[in-house]
Amino acid sequence: MSTAKKFAGQTAIYGLSTIISRMIYFVLTPIYTRALPVGGNGIFTAMYGNASIVNAILAFGMETTYFRYLQKRADNKQQVYNNAFGLVIAISLVFLLFCLLFLDDIINYMQAGVVKDHADYAFYVKSFLVILVADAFCVMPFAKIRADGRPLKYAFVKCSNILFVVLFNLFFLFGIPFILKHQLPGANWMAGWYRPHWVGYVFLANATASVFTILLLLPEILKLRLKFDGMMYKEMFLYSWPILIANISFIINESLDKAMLKHMLPQATSDRDVGIYGVCAKIAIFLSIFVQAFRLGAEPFFFSHAKNKNSGDTYARIMNYFVITVAVITVAVVANVDLLAVIIVGKQTKMVNHHLVYNIYWSGLGVVPLLLFGYLSLGIYMNLSVWYKLSDQTKYGLYISGIGAILTIVLNWIFIPKYNYMASAWISFIAYATMMVLSYVWGQRNYPIPYNLKKNLIYIIISAVIVYLSFYVFNHNIFIGNALLMLFLTGAFFAEQKELKAIFNKG
Repeated sequence: MSTAKKFAGQTAIYGLSTIISRMIYFVLTPIYTRALPVGGNGIFTAMYGNASIVNAILAFGMETTYFRYLQKRADNKQQVYNNAFGLVIAISLVFLLFCLLFLDDIINYMQAGVVKDHADYAFYVKSFLVILVADAFCVMPFAKIRADGRPLKYAFVKCSNILFVVLFNLFFLFGIPFILKHQLPGANWMAGWYRPHWVGYVFLANATASVFTILLLLPEILKLRLKFDGMMYKEMFLYSWPILIANISFIINESLDKAMLKHMLPQATSDRDVGIYGVCAKIAIFLSIFVQAFRLGAEPFFFSHAKNKNSGDTYARIMNYFVITVAVITVAVVANVDLLAVIIVGKQTKMVNHHLVYNIYWSGLGVVPLLLFGYLSLGIYMNLSVWYKLSDQTKYGLYISGIGAILTIVLNWIFIPKYNYMASAWISFIAYATMMVLSYVWGQRNYPIPYNLKKNLIYIIISAVIVYLSFYVFNHNIFIGNALLMLFLTGAFFAEQKELKAIFNKG
């Protein structure tokens, strides 16, 4: 039990920084919905959807590979860092050179036929080049901080980055308009170049914050030594490239639907609909935050405990409580979906020029339950993926994520024209659920772990029934939804109380 408690502590420490930083970022969503037009939010969502795929390529799966080889080559950790970081830097520089050579073609692709905004899209693309390369330079330093067990440093850098983004956005979207309105010092100069409600300021804020993060990580960056071990590099590459393909496939599952919506929907409405989908998807951010926090704590923990005699039992116990937690979070978000919608996008109706106007973002709330169960499936898949990482069978990660990516691409291509973003929400859930099932089946054949399948399925099914009742039958009534949530929590507590007492009573 002490091992489980240790894992919980590590996840809490590393996860807390992610939760704090993501919650700070969460503040930006209602800012964007109020300060930017719906089309601006659509551009923002589509740009980040494309950029996330590039992020996976630049990182080359080296974060996971680094943790694995720290365990396998514990006698030469510096060389593991040199190899991993050196490869990421080399790939990033080649990518930057390629983009500069084909800059106009990239800009034209991102415009998707919107000729009048060429100069704006040129700025967006250049800003993203800075963001992508700077973020790639930070991947291995962040991994080293986690491997060295320095959660406070990790938390400080992550939160500083997001806080800087928030402050910069507030200045451009609200600060400058305030200065102009009240004719404060500098107003005449700002009036000459400032553009109200321009999404470019969002990208500029992110680019500046990414460069700022590199400065904060300089101590870790300067620990790189330009000395490479060819034999170790070959081993790391063979381990890593299936993870790279798997990560790209995962990003396709996560983000390509936004890009496909942008290009497949009518040009007149595509930015609006992508904006609605992207903003409503932020309501599911609470479960996404927990899944991300779990991954940060779980990956180094799983590798470091792989040689323990009872590691399989520990992984199974972690899965039990992970499933309970994500099921509870899913029910809680759906129970309070209207409250969260008011916080993020504003009230359902508002007065405009003495007329009651419907808030168009509320039309997209139907995607929330589907995306939540997609994240639930994704989190379980991340938990299950320990088997192919520890057994050095990373090719299975490629197969599983590749199947998910194929489902995402083919099904979105078929159903987006008819069902718009609701198709994307359904397909996201289907893809992640398929990956989860495949990982469990193949994992039990190749690296058996004694998961309590029956117990986990019961919690998932009960949470699905409660979500259906809360959202569809009772029309997301906040009182009934929270009553069902409390009933679920009470039942889970009584079912788990014996093991909970054992965990807290044993050292």
